[in-house]
Amino acid sequence: MHKKLQVSNNTAIKQLIYSHLLSVLSIYTNTNTILRRDNHKIPLYKSRDINRILYISGVALQLSKSQNRKGIEIACAIASHLSANCGDEFIIEIVPPGYIHFVLTDPILAAWLQHLVEGRWGGGAGEAGEAGEAGGAGGETKYENSSHLFAVQYAHARCWSLIRLAEQEKLIQLNKLFGSVISPSSIPWLNCERKLRFSHSASFRLISQLVQVVDDLECPDQAGSVNWEKVALNLSQAFEIFWCNCRIWGEVKITSPELSQARLGLVIATQSVLRFLLEEKLGIFALVEL
Repeated sequence: MHKKLQVSNNTAIKQLIYSHLLSVLSIYTNTNTILRRDNHKIPLYKSRDINRILYISGVALQLSKSQNRKGIEIACAIASHLSANCGDEFIIEIVPPGYIHFVLTDPILAAWLQHLVEGRWGGGAGEAGEAGEAGGAGGETKYENSSHLFAVQYAHARCWSLIRLAEQEKLIQLNKLFGSVISPSSIPWLNCERKLRFSHSASFRLISQLVQVVDDLECPDQAGSVNWEKVALNLSQAFEIFWCNCRIWGEVKITSPELSQARLGLVIATQSVLRFLLEEKLGIFALVEL
């Protein structure tokens, strides 16, 4: 059983960390007013390390002057509280002179991926076949002359063809109305040691891109400055690299059916996010075949 995310509408990992930081800071010191004054925000960014989902915050350094304390002391106090209250979600590390590192644990990452697969996020669910054939584009596209769009549409169509093939081969069973997975009820993301089943770097690169895209989609403080065409292209490229290196059928399906289903779970999550980007952000149809 995967641990449920402790946020309902804030599917973005960045929002999850924000909520924890605000909760701790409101207890530790009167910093809500300090941080929000003049539209100041908690400094937090995602590392480019694709081998783990790592976020870095310099909030302790930001507060050191107003609190008249060393940044490392504030960081340690914040980290102590975070470790006691959300240690199963993140590994908390302190890096001098006062940075706080949040490393997402495998169980909570598995729960987050399951969240995407089930369509319980800001992008919502909806049958990909209907979306691709009947439309639902979120407005006029600003990118209709872009050569990048074909690559994104192709990646989405490839995802959907793999999902349909998986259903035909009884790896999964889909809800025809919503396009969500009925069986297995929960993708076997984790092995018996509670670690993600993935080992290839292409899998982690795709996961990292999915996390970044959902951050961009659901964090209001960044939405206005995002180049959605680039975001969609980066995700589609990460998917293509994943698909070239991480097979689902053949020997993998026979010898490691759980790994096969986990990789398929990444395909389903990618399809869901690509569809939302195409229709709601780029304003074009998310075709199911080309």
